[in-house]
Amino acid sequence: MFDALSLTFPDGERYFIECVRMFRDKIDNPELQKRVADFINQEAQHGIAHDKMNQVMKEQGMPVDQFIQRLNKIFKFELEKRSPQYNIAMTAAAEHLTALMAETFYSHKETLRDAHPYVRALFAWHAIEEMEHRDVAFDVMKQVGNVPESTRKLTLVWTTFLMFGFTIYRTNVMLEHDGFSRLQRLQMNIKGLPWFFGKRGILTRMNKQYGDWFKKDFHPSQHPVIAQYDVWVKTLEETGDPIQAGEAFWQAAKE
Repeated sequence: MFDALSLTFPDGERYFIECVRMFRDKIDNPELQKRVADFINQEAQHGIAHDKMNQVMKEQGMPVDQFIQRLNKIFKFELEKRSPQYNIAMTAAAEHLTALMAETFYSHKETLRDAHPYVRALFAWHAIEEMEHRDVAFDVMKQVGNVPESTRKLTLVWTTFLMFGFTIYRTNVMLEHDGFSRLQRLQMNIKGLPWFFGKRGILTRMNKQYGDWFKKDFHPSQHPVIAQYDVWVKTLEETGDPIQAGEAFWQAAKE
């Protein structure tokens, strides 16, 4: 499931960059201009890292190119056929959603306990990135985007549906390539749903912060950054090693 989710990130982040760039010339606030430049730089660097992970999956026999081609068709359609307001709202909504996912995946050790340390480190880096620029697209949307409230609210629902739907779809295709039968995959899906949406499901824990998006006066800065943020930053400063920083970040989570 995490591999399937990762497949979205490189081209998704390039899409976010294009959406923010649509409004760059309208920004006259120097601070926001700098934050947008940092946002673009972070997203570009992070996309490269996820591209490498995707290449590993491709070498393992996964139909990565098939997934990416379909994804790029969707992004091309959105950029060419939808309004800039819609696209910046989609970007802000996706950033809100991934910031909450970062909190959810790393607040408890169990979620990524069985992951390879390098994969944990990659997702930890992603979590840190989301904490650092979670409000950039939102501020562009609010300050120069001229986005109706109805569009802002609708895009989070639509983004959630797309991200979850495509992730489950890709997960099942990858499981099929690994030799699992249709019945086995169905059983896995049924077993997995409570893990997502059960009383203590990892996505259920996001309910309150997710719902805050629909408040008229919401701003991402109203949510605290993930508790272990300083652990990651300090470990990276001391070691210069993002793998060690990611491991320390994960170790600092709750049991």
